[in-house]
Amino acid sequence: MIQLQAGQNIPLTGEVVRFSARAEAALDVSALVVAENLKVFSSDDFVFYNQPTTAGVALAADGVTITLAQVRADAKAVLLVVSADPAAPVRAEGLGPVTATMSQNGSAIAEFAIAPSSGETALICLEVYRRGPAWKLRAVGQGYAGGLAVLLTAHGVEVDGAPAEPEQSARPGTHTMAGPLAGDAQIAAGAPLEVGHGLERLWMVFEDAARSAAALVSAREYAAKRLDHELSLAVSDPATRNTPAAEQARRVAQQRHDELVATAEHNHQRDAEQLMGELAEADRALPPALASWDSPAWDKPPAPSDGIRLGELYALDRGSVRIPYCVPVPLNRPLWIDAESTRAVTPVVGALLARLLATAPQRRTLVDIIDLTDAFSGFTGLLAPVLNGPPITDHADITARLQALVDAAELAELAYASGAFTPPSEHRVLLAADFPHGYQSSDAQRIGALITRGELIGLSIVIVGANESDSADTTVAMLSQSCRHLPTIGGTPLFDPWTGSAWELDLDMLPQEPERQARFLRTT
Repeated sequence: MIQLQAGQNIPLTGEVVRFSARAEAALDVSALVVAENLKVFSSDDFVFYNQPTTAGVALAADGVTITLAQVRADAKAVLLVVSADPAAPVRAEGLGPVTATMSQNGSAIAEFAIAPSSGETALICLEVYRRGPAWKLRAVGQGYAGGLAVLLTAHGVEVDGAPAEPEQSARPGTHTMAGPLAGDAQIAAGAPLEVGHGLERLWMVFEDAARSAAALVSAREYAAKRLDHELSLAVSDPATRNTPAAEQARRVAQQRHDELVATAEHNHQRDAEQLMGELAEADRALPPALASWDSPAWDKPPAPSDGIRLGELYALDRGSVRIPYCVPVPLNRPLWIDAESTRAVTPVVGALLARLLATAPQRRTLVDIIDLTDAFSGFTGLLAPVLNGPPITDHADITARLQALVDAAELAELAYASGAFTPPSEHRVLLAADFPHGYQSSDAQRIGALITRGELIGLSIVIVGANESDSADTTVAMLSQSCRHLPTIGGTPLFDPWTGSAWELDLDMLPQEPERQARFLRTT
């Protein structure tokens, strides 16, 4: 039987699994069937003593049984919960230590020991979650000092008398299931991800990496705090601080710290190796728009993709693991490449165009380029078959090109309102570089209109320019704030949507060799 650490995950191979838990306190067990955003679909998805069953999940006297094949097909996960028995006396220490057990086919396969330290009276112990067609088990250990009502409210269950804002208290050594997003460079906006097959697979890897990394960081922080506390105790008494006993206490404290950190780093490295192996395997099967530049996918017949790869995420303090950062296509939010100089990010733009062109080989792609500094002349010749007119290098020509796109989007909107709309047969790309210099204020308004209606003509928008989120021009500022920003300056963090941890982004760059550029920017 495996002794799980916080954040660790293992595959489930049985058809039926059973969750149970034990503690010194009297416990109630329950379960939540949740969607991609970790919220229940309805109140029917909360399984507890007054509602002991839902599709595939049943409450029994000794725990919760999950028949995996019967869980609703659109569910992301089943969260397995323990809480203080309301009929039992309230304990000052909350639940105290809890041991969660997972069994499959009648045999225990994993245990997870949780030691709440802040008086938590409700815990998410384990998570049974989908990974493609398979299921996996993850050790969570997230505690709620506000009790079961707060836990349920945080996951979309309406509870009479619950506080409006969830209060969360995660025990040391664990990670939270969702973290705050801050700044302009955000990976997600809190809504469920619009993902499909290849994109979903890579986001699942990213989620596992984020949770494993958060567990490592939490363990390090907990070990440091405990060491500081134990060292302070060892020297608190002036009469004994220089004695052999105090020195021994200091050595033991340091050893306990080092062992905890070593275990956490070993677990993280194990997880990283597993994820890197999974990424290497996926890279051979993914469509080119999501694959690495070295993938054999680029030499095969074009294959459609539900997303594009923008680069790789990493964190130097968390080892060598690098995770592809990918987004859906057509772009559900415009991409804004933060750059003072368009020419400096030409390889980034080239890589982005190559991947956008590769996403829909069965559809015609039309590209409009505004390039006032002529930065992209090195590869625009290769794009001639898909260009919707010559790249614009004169600011006087910007308005007419943008207005033509706006007109097309407005016609599509009228068709939609009249019931005569048909889905776009083209994938259109607008690349607006050097923004907002040389653009009129009305041009920013036109781009804003395209952000609102562009999906009706299958439009993906890419903007290149300095971050204008604080611009004095309200239209430009709102336009900037509506985009997904890609930083090009080192040290600008992105925050994952599961744990709120910071990551660095290495953006993809188009290889500079002419023969490789021709290979990746293929337009037929």
